[in-house]
Amino acid sequence: MKRVLTPLLCLIFCISLFAGCADNVNIEAPPSAPIDITPESPLTENNDEPAETPAATPNDTVTETVTEPDIDETLPIVYFTPDISPESLVAIYRALGVEPAGNIAIKIHTGEPPNSNYLRPALIGDLVRLIGGTLVETNTVGGRRARNAMHLQVAKDHGFLDLAEFDLLDADGEISLPITVGEVLDEVVVGVNFLNYDYCVVISHFKGHGSAGYGGAIKNLSIGIASAAGKSLIHSGGSRRTGWTGDQDSFLKGMAEAATSIVDHLDGNVLYINVMNRLSVDCDCMGNPAEPDMHDIGILASLDPVALDQACIDLVYAAADGASLIARIESRNGILTLEHAEAIGLGSREYSLVRIND
Repeated sequence: MKRVLTPLLCLIFCISLFAGCADNVNIEAPPSAPIDITPESPLTENNDEPAETPAATPNDTVTETVTEPDIDETLPIVYFTPDISPESLVAIYRALGVEPAGNIAIKIHTGEPPNSNYLRPALIGDLVRLIGGTLVETNTVGGRRARNAMHLQVAKDHGFLDLAEFDLLDADGEISLPITVGEVLDEVVVGVNFLNYDYCVVISHFKGHGSAGYGGAIKNLSIGIASAAGKSLIHSGGSRRTGWTGDQDSFLKGMAEAATSIVDHLDGNVLYINVMNRLSVDCDCMGNPAEPDMHDIGILASLDPVALDQACIDLVYAAADGASLIARIESRNGILTLEHAEAIGLGSREYSLVRIND
């Protein structure tokens, strides 16, 4: 697979060539030599308030995006910064060069109590206030966030109700959206309040996932916006609206298909930001996820969810301490989601990577 990288990052990905981690996944490493992307930040204890750990080379000031002349502008651009901070979140959003308009949904993850690794309001707050949208979430199939009142209490306890307006999209019911490119699904069921929005900003915590292998922009866009019944429909490959058992590959393809329906409904008015910190093998839907055993990597953003998630996967494979997360991704055949997403036109696995904050 061709990927065009900036000179500053051209060395990142070759670690995977000699680390031997990608043998079982269809990812072609770019032919370039690595640089060290391991952050200076320590791993934190898994307690009630996991620290927003600093990244590898934190900057004192946030500067304009630097685009090197060898960028292939025919490919989707993925912006990258190793600095995980409120300032860098704002900078990477501005680098996208878009201005969301109308009624804006900001898709987050409220985090499953008691010790989830969800993105804290202190980290995303400046960006949320700048955008001026409404924080949105949906109920889960099980756990502490499966019912309206309980989920709203978790959102309050985790500080989201103090940050901005908050909308539990399926609190008042659900509605079906058609899927026109489905191999597995012909519909996705979402919270009815989703119809009130013109634009969606998807802010995702990139990490592992017990079912999907990894969770990033595509999962947050599909499973994350689906109602509880919609989540079951995706998990079961379209066979049921309760529970979540089903064929693994159908589930992975179903996520990609559901995401296309949501993007189509919004006429493509979606942007995506992934934060690669607290890189546990488990999702934020777990109240007591496995403690991360790799260091933070940074923040990435794109207008293409496939390119964005692929870039994050590539950075995990390039990391010297990514073995546990790689094993989780491969054990769940997680790359199939990206392969299917590209095949049905959701986005491109080829991308140009542009570093900001230098």
